[in-house]
Amino acid sequence: MTTTTPSTAADPAGSPPAGSRPAPSKALGTDNRPGRLLAVVIAAQFMALLDVFIVNVAAPTIRTELGASGAGLQLVIAGYTITYAVLLITGARLGDRLGHRRVYLIGLAVFTVASLACGLSRGTGELIAFRLLQGAGSALLIPQVLSLIQHNFTGEARTRALGAYAAVLAVGAAAGQVLGGVLVSADLFGTGWRPVFLVNVPVGVVLLIMAGRVLPRDAVRKSVAGERVAGEPVAGKPGPRARGLDLPGLVLLGGAVSLLTVPLVLGQEEGWPLWSWLSLGSAAVFFALFCAYESRLARGGGAPLIAPRVLRIPGMGLAVLRIAAVMAVNAGFLFVLTLHVQGGLGYSALRAGLTFAPTAMVFGAVGLTWRRWPAALQRALIPGGFALTAVSAVAVGLLLRDGGEGGPWLYAAFVGIGAGLSLGFSPTLTRALSTVRPEDAADASGLLSTVAQLGQLIGVACFGALFLNRLESQGAPGAYSSAQALLVCAYALAGAAALGAVSGLVRLRR
Repeated sequence: MTTTTPSTAADPAGSPPAGSRPAPSKALGTDNRPGRLLAVVIAAQFMALLDVFIVNVAAPTIRTELGASGAGLQLVIAGYTITYAVLLITGARLGDRLGHRRVYLIGLAVFTVASLACGLSRGTGELIAFRLLQGAGSALLIPQVLSLIQHNFTGEARTRALGAYAAVLAVGAAAGQVLGGVLVSADLFGTGWRPVFLVNVPVGVVLLIMAGRVLPRDAVRKSVAGERVAGEPVAGKPGPRARGLDLPGLVLLGGAVSLLTVPLVLGQEEGWPLWSWLSLGSAAVFFALFCAYESRLARGGGAPLIAPRVLRIPGMGLAVLRIAAVMAVNAGFLFVLTLHVQGGLGYSALRAGLTFAPTAMVFGAVGLTWRRWPAALQRALIPGGFALTAVSAVAVGLLLRDGGEGGPWLYAAFVGIGAGLSLGFSPTLTRALSTVRPEDAADASGLLSTVAQLGQLIGVACFGALFLNRLESQGAPGAYSSAQALLVCAYALAGAAALGAVSGLVRLRR
């Protein structure tokens, strides 16, 4: 249920291992109270994370009030993730070159302005465009959070700060679903869905004011090319050299993601015309060009967006597959179930948000505690988690297949999905990063974070298209038709989870 690398991940901003960093200089900050600094960066992380999930329960209301098509609704939800996924590593590189404080403030400002624009949008096209801008703001903002924690906290203080960071990730999904339901159901001043975006504006303004006071100023250091760039507080010592932005790689990756996403979202509604298949084929070509360019750049001593050697780390390929599977199932499940319970069963936005709370809360609880489980279970956690997710997804589809509310066993199935997804995600991420050399830590963290976002994007596009297609084929809309569409999606979700279980077994047998 998370969208960023948890506390076990390496610093995504490309900074060196914690042990090699000098302590920050107090003189470089305007407010030396670490509690305030932590509160500011964690609050921004929480706000950006909320926006991934808060829109889910507002989706049916957006569709009604703006007259959005099914494809438009998918782009409203996925648009945020598109730019976030593509620009995440670049955002980290910008923080390394320009200074984490500066890029944090820019990202927060972009996110806040985009939130205001989303809330004032008059049509689906405007809302999609501003959601893309929101994602770009998050891509600048979020990578700086871990970097600022790593650079400004040491020892036990850092451990506590990372614990707070992990807790925010654990509760963000549940809070987003519930808060979205509260805001839409309240219909403040007749504004319907708009407060799910406008709530970010006063929070963002307050955080900008506070961040200007409490975040330490960036020191000046040298880039790889030798020019003076901003960096982290260095206590009189030269900081690590910043890496290039790899703009050609960014263009190729962005093109590949766009060419893949657009036909997946629009193809079903348009009847899968020729252009949609040409676009999917072009996406494969762009991905191949991206991989070839990154390999050549790495051989030439450059700084590729995703270092090819990271993919050759033992177990990294399987980790990429499993994380993509977890996030695709997670995003697809939330999207299609939201459409069913609000569109098919007629739930209010608040009730829909509370329906998802058990899944999100169990995901967070398992993610924070699995390391303390018995050693005999540890090696089976990943395949077991995927298997539990597959069984629980089928159970949800079967319990709801007659158009009813599923009864108390439905909540047991929701708990199973939350626990299963967490077991598939958290141990995978932790174990993959534990094998990474310090010099590759930032690239590995950035790769897995990007894969997580792309997985969510593909999940919304693929499972959303499947649900809407099956619903349309049922003819007359209603609870039963929606339930039958959901049942087909449940089998597809289980199949994706089963793929993760098989990959986990491959790892288990090594």
